[in-house]
Amino acid sequence: MENPEAAETKEQATVTAVDKYNAEAAEILANNAQRLPIIHAAPIYEQLLSLFPTAAKFWKQYVEAYMTVNNDDAIKQIFSRCLLNCLQVPLWRCYIRFIRKVNDKKGMEGQEETRKAFDFMLGYVGADIACGPVWMEYIAFLKTLPAHNVQEESQRMLSIRKVYQKAIVTPSHHIEQLWKDYENFENSVSRQLAKGLVSEYQPKYNSARAVYREQKKYVDEIDWNALAVPPTGSPKEEQQWMAWKRFLAFEKGNPQRIDSVSSNKRIVFTYEQCLMYLYHYPDIWYDYATWHAKSGAIDAAIKVFQRALKALPDSEMLKFAYAELEESRGAIQPAKKIYESLLGDGVDATALAHIQFIRFLRRNEGVEAARKYFLDARKSPNCTYHVYVAYALMAFCLDKDPKMAHNVFEAGLKRFMHEPVYILEYTDFLSRLNDDRNIRALFERALSSLPPEESVEVWKRFTQFEQTYGDLASMLKVEQRRKEALSRTSEDVATTTENSLQDVVSRYSFMDLWPCSSKDLDHLARQEWLAKNISKKVDKSAVSNGLGTIDKGSIVITSNSGASAKVIYPDTSSMMIYEPRQKQVETGISPSTTASNPSPNTIIGLVGSGPTNAFEEILKATPPALMSFLSNLPIVEGPTPNVDIVLSICLQSEAPNGLGKSGSSAPVQASLAPATSDLSGSSKSRPVPSHSSFKPSSDRQSRKRKDLDRQEEDETASVQSAPLPRDVFRIRQIQKSRAASASVTGSASYVLNPRPASRLGPCR
Repeated sequence: MENPEAAETKEQATVTAVDKYNAEAAEILANNAQRLPIIHAAPIYEQLLSLFPTAAKFWKQYVEAYMTVNNDDAIKQIFSRCLLNCLQVPLWRCYIRFIRKVNDKKGMEGQEETRKAFDFMLGYVGADIACGPVWMEYIAFLKTLPAHNVQEESQRMLSIRKVYQKAIVTPSHHIEQLWKDYENFENSVSRQLAKGLVSEYQPKYNSARAVYREQKKYVDEIDWNALAVPPTGSPKEEQQWMAWKRFLAFEKGNPQRIDSVSSNKRIVFTYEQCLMYLYHYPDIWYDYATWHAKSGAIDAAIKVFQRALKALPDSEMLKFAYAELEESRGAIQPAKKIYESLLGDGVDATALAHIQFIRFLRRNEGVEAARKYFLDARKSPNCTYHVYVAYALMAFCLDKDPKMAHNVFEAGLKRFMHEPVYILEYTDFLSRLNDDRNIRALFERALSSLPPEESVEVWKRFTQFEQTYGDLASMLKVEQRRKEALSRTSEDVATTTENSLQDVVSRYSFMDLWPCSSKDLDHLARQEWLAKNISKKVDKSAVSNGLGTIDKGSIVITSNSGASAKVIYPDTSSMMIYEPRQKQVETGISPSTTASNPSPNTIIGLVGSGPTNAFEEILKATPPALMSFLSNLPIVEGPTPNVDIVLSICLQSEAPNGLGKSGSSAPVQASLAPATSDLSGSSKSRPVPSHSSFKPSSDRQSRKRKDLDRQEEDETASVQSAPLPRDVFRIRQIQKSRAASASVTGSASYVLNPRPASRLGPCR
């Protein structure tokens, strides 16, 4: 009977096969494999590692599964497959643990093997920022080695010192602890010698510690648990790509100012770690290879390209770059093999591969080799018109053989007469030969076979040609033929075939020179739009409004085309007039509730929108001062009234002083501002002035301001008997507090304070 966990894992493996680079599914699959026996888990790990060959955590789980069953042969085989491509400290520490276990009982020979394994590991991951525990483990191992005489003891101390001195100049998380341990070690050996060695390595340690603090900022941006998946353009992937780019740039800057050999070693280590996560990014592989090439390590660059093509076998970019590197160093045969790998058996070869191989043969083997391959390539089912154009231009520009180029174009014309781009390339070639007779013949042949919807660009080029090579009669004739031919694709034939001023603009413009201004171009574009829609039934108001709002940037006039952007207008027939009365029932506001406790929002929402009785209830609940203020507000036109006029009306209004509990008028409290009737200087109501006729005199305003100042000083004196500082802000705060206390006792006052804020003066 099959294990249920194994059956579940197989089902998940099937799901993973559908979306094979699903990182979440891969994590779940790996976690389930940890609970399975090794015989069932091994196929799952192999499947995962075939998709994620640089996933160090999967390799670590895989090898630990074999370590639990003590299968040393399988463990060694797994380590040989993953160690050099997965430079991650946890995986390498697992390797050291296995080596120490194997050599634990082999005596001196086993100790020597373990020491070599430590050196081997630190040679690859010793530059990792997390390698501090590895250095400490190595030092602790060296301290445990037996010394049978003074010479062996001295040799052991020398080995420990060398490891310490390498560790304290390597930026890592444990660099400070390693420095303290090194000081203690030197002092335990010899205090006199320790003083000189510590002072010698102190600056190096300080530099490494400073670099570590800077390096940590870049390392913290990287997700070290991510899996290498092909780029999908997600924000997280772009963020990781940028983080690795910044980290690489930091390492290339040699912040520690070490020698070039050590600096290059650190850069190589950073690139290798980067490729563990950006394994499917061709730009990272290319940068790595070109960095090696610029550093003079051509062989290393070639190895990087070979690894890149193994990771991305379908990347034509990397193959072309690899072939270019081989060709640049004179290795023609290896470069040719790369091109042949692109071509394959010729059936699936792309047109671009044919073209680049023809150019390669022309550069390295001569004209005859390129011609011979072209004759074979044109028989390929994937040979497009691009191959003919490329070979014809190569014969014309490089071989200086216009006759051969002409023959190639003519041969291609038999196959690609239906391709407008090929026709245009052929006309360009004939234009270089100044062969206007054959150009006209070519245009006539092409336009007679091309359908109207595909001949737009050919007609455009034909008119340009006549404007350059022809006379006025031929120019006008071709333009008229063009209109008649393209009118078959237009709904309005009469409008399309009519002559317009745009034709003149097209004929008499040159490059970026126009026979009119940009304003005229916009006007012509609008006229063109009107002409195209003149026969349609368009609402008069929609047209008049639409033309005034046409975006000029959306209508582009070209020198040879009268096309314009299509402007879409809203359907005004579907619009409805807004009725606020319809919203009363939907809001669910009770008139009685609103009248008993009106709020500003409620009043605003119900004034003019509810029934008459509701409106009367609101008016009854409105304080007299507010009613007086509202009744004196002027009637203005438009959404924004004039602020000066509103303030002037407020100054002249005669609002009541206040309202008691029972609704009768009550005296105004001393802590509140004076009533507007006192400020206006008259008890008679004034007519509301209009915006044009209202011009307050300056002497009246100055007199009012003096009265306001005098009254405010009187109010301030009545706030409390003790003298107060002349601080307007504090005075108003005291006034507000007294008003609040008065409202608590049951009295209410509604006062309008029309004094402008600009008269308050600065607070001190």
